[in-house]
Amino acid sequence: MAAPMPEANVVYELVLRGIAIGALVSATAGVWRVARGKPVALAALLLCIAAIGHVLESSRAFSAHGGAVYIAANVLSLGTTGFMWLFVVTLFDDRTMGAKTLAPVLGLIAVGLVAFATTMWPIKVLQRLCEAGLALHALAVVIRTWRGDLVEARLRIRAPFVAIVALYALLMAGSQIVGLQPPADLINGAALAALCVAGAAIFVRGPADLLGATGPRQSTPPADAADRAVLDRLNQTMDAGEIWRREGLTIGALAEAVGIPEHRLRPMINDHLGFRNFAAFVNARRIEAAKRMLADPEQSRTTVAAIAYDLGFGSLGPFNRAFKEATGVTPTEFRRGTS
Repeated sequence: MAAPMPEANVVYELVLRGIAIGALVSATAGVWRVARGKPVALAALLLCIAAIGHVLESSRAFSAHGGAVYIAANVLSLGTTGFMWLFVVTLFDDRTMGAKTLAPVLGLIAVGLVAFATTMWPIKVLQRLCEAGLALHALAVVIRTWRGDLVEARLRIRAPFVAIVALYALLMAGSQIVGLQPPADLINGAALAALCVAGAAIFVRGPADLLGATGPRQSTPPADAADRAVLDRLNQTMDAGEIWRREGLTIGALAEAVGIPEHRLRPMINDHLGFRNFAAFVNARRIEAAKRMLADPEQSRTTVAAIAYDLGFGSLGPFNRAFKEATGVTPTEFRRGTS
């Protein structure tokens, strides 16, 4: 049986958790103010509600006196990892809110409800595995989309974001392994407070470039003559040179072809062409070319796979996903509708 926490430690712990909740609300208000109506704002709100539940239910001091409120906090906290994943994919991967993005979260909550209502250990193990899977996938999304991110504000927060989440996970895993419950309560409260305050520092003012539109904005020609010349070279390289057909094209390779540093090319594409990630910028041309090829009667015998490879896609799967995301239909359905 775990030893009771000293009364002073209880006070410190609850103060830390109060700080965490205040920071969560402040960060969510900042996101909502700038991105209201966008997927990332809804994801932030859902994460805030679930995280507040986690902050409360993970406190032994609160559980001793929480009663029905503690049970409610437990239920709310079931989706914390899922909503964190949802926030990550809408923020860093510019995904929209739909059945495909909500399904993993709803599945996790369903497993959590069963685990909460039963003592069957296989269900609880399944719940932890689902949480770990979503957490690892969220981390993978942050890392996978890192190099192609064209939004400077998002680039700046990626490393701190990964570091904070990883540190919190290590602290919690360590405290559980050591088994020092009273100190672990304080460590948990301090880690949650630090994590939430760090999040508030990033999101409380809700920078517009960080939380901008998920799709390409209207292009805005640069006012500076030198920038206009660079933009002309970029468009010539992309259009006349058709460098976008190159499989595995990176932003570094494109910067070299245009003849400018990579750090200058990123804001050029983001600010003046309106794209938030490099893959979307390249795929925009690929999909337009694909639509022309699929609608061309003379290429009716060319397979969809051959078209995908010709346009620079490494395999058929990414081409199908990109095409459907852009047009709402698969390449085969598009060809059938134009024949």
